[in-house]
Amino acid sequence: MGKLTDDIVSTAAAFTDNFRDKGNFDYSIASLALVDDLLEELSDYTPNEDDLYNLASMVGCYVFETARKNYGGEYRWSDKYEQPVLVAGLPDFSVSIMAWEKVKERVINGKEDNIPFYIDGYKEHIERGKSEKGYSALIT
Repeated sequence: MGKLTDDIVSTAAAFTDNFRDKGNFDYSIASLALVDDLLEELSDYTPNEDDLYNLASMVGCYVFETARKNYGGEYRWSDKYEQPVLVAGLPDFSVSIMAWEKVKERVINGKEDNIPFYIDGYKEHIERGKSEKGYSALIT
């Protein structure tokens, strides 16, 4: 594994340790409902920009790892967005997600940016990519 992958894996593990009192974060798709509940609880607070970044990166790493362990993909760094992306399907197709951004949006916007729904979309686009060579999607 590369440094980016190692960093995401270790940050996801730190999340599971830090929030074990909030549920069983076992990298299952079902555990994303717990993540969404946690983010709903945290959205009652108004975090400053640094706190929001730290929260989004830590929780986002868990979301990334859950998606990768269940549906595949590899991490790449996006200079354009200044955050990692998880890309599945290469070289036949490309489906990418930006979990840090989605976690941030979930805290700011509320339930309309539901995390389980987001990851379901990742799975659906991967399935589409498997049947359409050259398919490309960035899920935001």
